Amino acid sequence: MTIIPPPAPRPPVEAGTRLFTAADLAELPSELPSGPVLWELDNGRLISMPPPGDLHGAVEGNLITALKVQGEQRGHGRARSGDVGIILWRNPDRVVGADAAFIANVSLPIRRSAEGYLETIPDLVVEVRSKNDTNPVVERKVEDYLTAGVRLVWVADPQRRIVTAYRRGTPPQVFNEDDTLTAEDIIPGFALIVRDALQE
Repeated sequence: MTIIPPPAPRPPVEAGTRLFTAADLAELPSELPSGPVLWELDNGRLISMPPPGDLHGAVEGNLITALKVQGEQRGHGRARSGDVGIILWRNPDRVVGADAAFIANVSLPIRRSAEGYLETIPDLVVEVRSKNDTNPVVERKVEDYLTAGVRLVWVADPQRRIVTAYRRGTPPQVFNEDDTLTAEDIIPGFALIVRDALQE
């Protein structure tokens, strides 16, 4: 297991700085003259991100397929994917795009904002690291998920061939290719070999 230090604090918001809301975010274009773009809100601050690459898409597909088949189709809850927008909190708004998420039956029914973003906090969130993702950015996002009430976060790293599992109050657990991902308290019977999750 690897101990991850706490994320660095966010810089203070300067007086007069405009903070964006989830409603503002919903109005932003997904295509700019420079190409496609994805957006998130970090406590009202607008963040733009380039679309992820092919390997990212392959791993995301593997994980959401497992969540759909082993979770949703077996009646344990609802699975979501495709940078689904989740409102972690408001005032200032923190809106993230998760690569995959699972909402267990205990957290249903699903609640959505007027903009269509998920207001129900998922029980399980999956993030797939892209080549441009830095450790501080990933760690901060994981911490925000856990602070908002997500019970389990999986960060899949296709480059390092590992998946790291995070839960509130316990050290992160690193799973190598031969290990098996489980989430018994969220999806009973779920089992996915890491090598299969990271398959190209």
